[in-house]
Amino acid sequence: MRDFSNHAQNRPAERDVSITDVQTCVVQGNFEWNIVAVHTDAGVTGIGESYRGGGVTDIMEYMKRFLVGENPLDVERLFRRMVTETSGHGGTTGKVVTAASGIEIALWDLAGKLFDLPVYQLLGGKYRDEIRIYCDCHAGESYEVEDGFHAAHDEDLYAPAAYADEAERVADMGFTALKFDLDQPFDNSPDPYNGRVQNEDIRRKVETVEAVRERIGDDIDLAFDVHWDYSIDSAKRLASKLEPYDLMWLEDVVPPENMAAQREVNRSTNTPLATGENRFRVHEFTELLYDFGVDVITPDPTTCGGLAESKAIANRAEENYIVFSPHNVCGPIGTMACVHLAAAVPNFDVLEYHALEVDWWDDLHDRDEDLITDGYIEVPERPGLGIGLDESTATEHLADPGTMFG
Repeated sequence: MRDFSNHAQNRPAERDVSITDVQTCVVQGNFEWNIVAVHTDAGVTGIGESYRGGGVTDIMEYMKRFLVGENPLDVERLFRRMVTETSGHGGTTGKVVTAASGIEIALWDLAGKLFDLPVYQLLGGKYRDEIRIYCDCHAGESYEVEDGFHAAHDEDLYAPAAYADEAERVADMGFTALKFDLDQPFDNSPDPYNGRVQNEDIRRKVETVEAVRERIGDDIDLAFDVHWDYSIDSAKRLASKLEPYDLMWLEDVVPPENMAAQREVNRSTNTPLATGENRFRVHEFTELLYDFGVDVITPDPTTCGGLAESKAIANRAEENYIVFSPHNVCGPIGTMACVHLAAAVPNFDVLEYHALEVDWWDDLHDRDEDLITDGYIEVPERPGLGIGLDESTATEHLADPGTMFG
């Protein structure tokens, strides 16, 4: 096994820093937000966030065994050490990489604070001062996450007018790009397993898209997500029927394992297709990007490997003239990490925001102002991520009360 521990001894004293502790907590927002703090003997702490879900903080704490004593400034080497040391635990993919992603983000925050530079500068520099946000919306009460899994509501709450009403409300907040879920309970009839959508249900989806587009007009970018639900024939039919509505993209149309199926749908339609949030590390994006199976690539930096790995994915997308629009369902910490990445990527387009219903979202960070203004987030110039966790608010919303960075 390759040894990615520290073998480089030639380092000036001011950069001879060591990790002393790794602590985690889970904040219960609309999702479980997995937060990590990496402490050092320089008295500086970095903070990061991993993608939602159970078990991630346990893996982070496991990684503490070999991270303590390491120099946090070797960010990319330490990411490789985390992956290699856990390779026997599935460390090349899945939740192990997700855990490593949160720690990697915390290491960039640390490096920025120690060098007195914003993270985007460490990633290569800034292309833009503001990051455009798309708001992930839901029709009325038609969607929620309950104990970590999807829970649909009654079918009558999925009326096209409910989508249009919400689209108008969110557009009036200043967002210039919106996304809705278009997979609905009707899709499970008459068979909940085979992924084939009936004519009536496709008609209902088209009516929904049409209602939203008519309400908000053509100047608002509009995307829809179907969460890998459909068979290849249903995906083709739906994408074809949505062509007149000039979507920003249709997301996750077929299950993610078969890249040839994704490519086949992509080549059958003029509707732009997006996918990528459940892929890990740059290797799992190769076929999508080089075989042109996607028009917009949507990796999640807090799950696929962190900021450096996401930038490598963006670079490969740029080679193929493919737009990079990260998936993001994080709290403010993970969101700001994505903001720095977006600032440093030339082919970036829009960044997801998925917490409109969390009225204390902006209380969870230490900045005086709201992060999002008129659908944009300003790229911070403070060192590191330029944002900290408000521990008082976090403590109020811990998934396991009493374990704040325990």
